[in-house]
Amino acid sequence: MAANRKSGGRTRVEDVAGRAHVPVLLDEVLEYLQPKPGGRYLDGTLGLGGHSEEILRAAGEGAQLLGLDRDERALERAEARLAEFGTRVTLMNVPFSRFQGALDEMEWDTVDGALVDLGISSFQLDEAGRGFSFALDGPLDMRMGRTGGEAPASRLVNKGSVDQLKRIIWRLGEEPMAGRIARAIFDARQMKPIETTLELAEIVSNAYPAARRAKARNHPATRTFMALRMTVNQELDELETFLAHIPDRLAPGGRVAVISFHSLEDRLVKRSFRAAAQGCTCPKDVPQCVCGKEPKLRIVTKKPVGPGDAETAANPRARSAKLRVAERLA
Repeated sequence: MAANRKSGGRTRVEDVAGRAHVPVLLDEVLEYLQPKPGGRYLDGTLGLGGHSEEILRAAGEGAQLLGLDRDERALERAEARLAEFGTRVTLMNVPFSRFQGALDEMEWDTVDGALVDLGISSFQLDEAGRGFSFALDGPLDMRMGRTGGEAPASRLVNKGSVDQLKRIIWRLGEEPMAGRIARAIFDARQMKPIETTLELAEIVSNAYPAARRAKARNHPATRTFMALRMTVNQELDELETFLAHIPDRLAPGGRVAVISFHSLEDRLVKRSFRAAAQGCTCPKDVPQCVCGKEPKLRIVTKKPVGPGDAETAANPRARSAKLRVAERLA
């Protein structure tokens, strides 16, 4: 379990190794969300509660927050971290794609700010039993939560066709060796089921040509593990559902902030914000608008905001983070 300590007015959350948990792009999130007293805020990917804690602290008196997460163990840790805010915080064990039902349960029509951080946390990566890491030996699981009905990664790895595996690894992992890796997985499982993370990592690594493996900046299994995790947890579908409905649940002037770590995710956010910020879509040769479409959002960040050099140095896993923000029009 994580340990909580006070440090400079903030709660310092540490894992069993004593490493501090610091949420990515924290200062930027606070700058763009502009929390205010009495505001209502949604953290759709609560994690360990780092962003939520600072949103409430910055908002001040009377602000309320609804935190969602599909990871039951993360919710337990976040609950302890946010205990000081009492009834101003409500936590629910649901994926962020179901945020509308959660808001309805709270009897909140709108929120003044919404945040989703699409990255996997260091605590999840560093816990071998979760099966997310190719560097730690554990069961080939990769599920963010255990109550949503998702099948573990082992089923996909051992039952998926070569074409299916190739498509997943190529599209979601953007892995140029996808074909070789898919075939290597298929060949290996003919001998015995692939059951652990280190087994899979070795198979993927050996599928790389030796020369390419020697020059690789990251572990050869990095992209494959990411692609499998995104498939197991239906991460792109979750994001699409959230983006389609969040503009209608923002109060006028309310802002939505999305932190992504994958090019496909970032493109989804960019296109969704653009579509919601666009007005009339009638053809140019139509003399008068007949579609009646009005813009719902104003794009606040014309380009994605990334971490500074100091944050990247302190937390290398933050280097690929991209923040995009949009505001609800009146």
